[in-house]
Amino acid sequence: MSRITNRIAEVKKGLVCVKADWASINTLVRIDKQDGTSVLGTVLSFKETRVVIQVFGSTAGIQTGDKCTFLQKELEVSLSDDILGRRLNYDGSPADSGPPLTGEAASTQLFGFNPCARGLANEPLLCNIPAIDMFNTLVVSQKLPIFCESREDHGALIRRISNQAKADLTIVGGMGFTHDEYLDYVDNFRESGTMDRSILVTHLASEDSVRAIAVPDTCLTIATYFARLGKKVLVLLSDMSYFADALKEVQLANDALATTRGYTAALYSDLALRYEMAINFEGEGSITLLAVTTMPGGDVTHPIPDNTGYITEGQLYLNKGVIELFGSLSRLKQLVIGKKTREDHGHLMNMMTRLYADARKTKEKAGMGFNLSSWDEKLLHYSDQFESRLMDLHLNIELNDALDISWEILAECFSWDEVPLKESLKEQYWPKVKVE
Repeated sequence: MSRITNRIAEVKKGLVCVKADWASINTLVRIDKQDGTSVLGTVLSFKETRVVIQVFGSTAGIQTGDKCTFLQKELEVSLSDDILGRRLNYDGSPADSGPPLTGEAASTQLFGFNPCARGLANEPLLCNIPAIDMFNTLVVSQKLPIFCESREDHGALIRRISNQAKADLTIVGGMGFTHDEYLDYVDNFRESGTMDRSILVTHLASEDSVRAIAVPDTCLTIATYFARLGKKVLVLLSDMSYFADALKEVQLANDALATTRGYTAALYSDLALRYEMAINFEGEGSITLLAVTTMPGGDVTHPIPDNTGYITEGQLYLNKGVIELFGSLSRLKQLVIGKKTREDHGHLMNMMTRLYADARKTKEKAGMGFNLSSWDEKLLHYSDQFESRLMDLHLNIELNDALDISWEILAECFSWDEVPLKESLKEQYWPKVKVE
C-alpha cells in the first residue's frame, strides 16, 4: 500500500529530503509537482525520520509542499522474450515505438550471487577479432574493462564485438550517449541483422546524469533473467567513468566524505557490485561483462580505472585505434588456450608476441639511425604483416583462420629454422607451399 507525505525538508541537486517515519532503501517514490508534472526517485538513505530520495530527473520546481508517494516497490523492469530487440530507457521502460513490455516485473536492485552457484570459467567467448580472440582471449563469465581515452572511438569497437561475438544475447548499456551515438547503435543493430538478439538500454547526455546510475543495474537484471534460462549473455557497458561520476555527484550531495580526487570511499564497492554480476551459472547460462572505462588524460592511476583494476580479471587497452598488445591482459585465457582452442594457439601466441616485441625494438633502433641487419629487416616486414593482418580491429576472422594466417606470416617472413617452435607443430601447420 502506498504512503504519502508532503513534508519536504530540503531540496539539493539530485536529492530531496523528506520527513517520514517509514522508509526502506531503494523504495520507489513519485514526487508530484505543483505544476502537474511528476518525477520518480528511490530512497537512498534514511536516519530516524529524515529520508533522502535520489531523484531520477531535475529537482527544479520541487517545492516543500509537493506530494511524495512511497510506492512500496523498487525500480522494476518487465522480463520476457518480448524484450528482445527493444530499445529501453534507464529504468527499463520502452524508448522505441513498440508496445508496452509484458512479463514478470523484477526489481533492478542487485545482490551478489552465492559463490556455490558459480561454475568454473572454461569456455572461450570468441568475437572474431584476432587481437582479442588470439592474444587476449575472452572467457565466458569474465569481467573485463576496456581502458581508453575519451577521444578513442570505443563505440565502434563495442558495436563490432556486439555484432560478431558468439553469444546468444547481447545487452548494450549506454551512459552519457550523445544523440548521434545512440543512432549509431540503433542503425548498427538494424544493418547487422542482430536486432533480434540484442537489447539496448541507454541514458542520453541531454538527460539528468543521475539516471545513468540505473543503466548497469537494468542491464544486469535483464542479463540475469536470460542467463537463468540457459542463455550465454554478453553485457557491454559504456562508459563506466560516466556512471562513477554520476554516483560521485549524488554521494557528495548527500554529504559523503570525499577521498581521492573527490571520489568517495564507496567507489570500489559500487563498481565491484556491478562487475561481480559476471557469472557462469552451474548447469544454466552465463553473464560475461565488458565495460568501457575512459581515463582522463590517459591516466591509469585515476581512481576509476585504478579501482577497476583490483576488481576485474585483466584489461584491454584501446590506444590509437588498436588494442595494445603489451598493456592488455586476459587473466583467464590460460583456462581455455590449448584446452578449448587449437593445440598450437598458446605456442603461436607467445611466439608472435615475442617477435613483435623484437620488431618494436628494431623500429626504435631504425629511428635512431642505426644500421639494420638482415634479421632486422625481416622483423620490420613481420611487424607490418602482423599489424595489418592480425591487429586491425576491422577484421572479422574466425580464431582458427587467424592461427592459419599467423603460420602464413611466419613462413613469409622467416625460414623454418628461424622460428623456434615445436617441430611437431611446424610439421603439422607450416604452410606446405611457400608463401609469396
